[in-house]
Amino acid sequence: MKAVIMKGYGGPEQMELADVPKPKPGDRDVLIEVHATSVNPVDWKIREDYLKGFLEYDFPLILGFDVAGIVVETGSQASRFQPGDKVFSRPDIQRNGAYAEYIAVDESYVAPKPDNLSFEEAASVPLVALTAWQSLFDFAGLNEGQKVLIHAGAGGVGSMGIQLAKHTGAHVPEPTWRPLAVPETSTW
Repeated sequence: MKAVIMKGYGGPEQMELADVPKPKPGDRDVLIEVHATSVNPVDWKIREDYLKGFLEYDFPLILGFDVAGIVVETGSQASRFQPGDKVFSRPDIQRNGAYAEYIAVDESYVAPKPDNLSFEEAASVPLVALTAWQSLFDFAGLNEGQKVLIHAGAGGVGSMGIQLAKHTGAHVPEPTWRPLAVPETSTW
């Protein structure tokens, strides 16, 4: 199969398109035909070796830790999905990622793709949603009725955080926009 592999730590020159063996699903895995993936900051951080000591990899490595696609095969103990199911996932960051035609993912990391989302839209959700969830609920302990200010609400994590906070019943202040005041004597 075709995959974008990382040959070693360093800059973009470490990435190349290559032919690699198609993954075989483990007992609890589903094999997903990749229809869409996304690029996240963790990808370049791994490539640049900024996570040294936290995550160790063998090379070549396939990055890409969001995926949406169709199940094509299941492991002997995987029972939640069947071939043909449309799914999305934030795969295990300690395994090969989704910059490939196929990816094997433990079924506990996989969810049915919502019908109202395209594959591309679904592949943009998992990692930003997990980051927003962890920030708001696991670390900050956000509850109904509390107030929370979310900076960069137009970005992936921020926009997901606003939705999760509002769904919980927290108060998220609306942005206040003021037009730029340009003096009448300006020579602009």
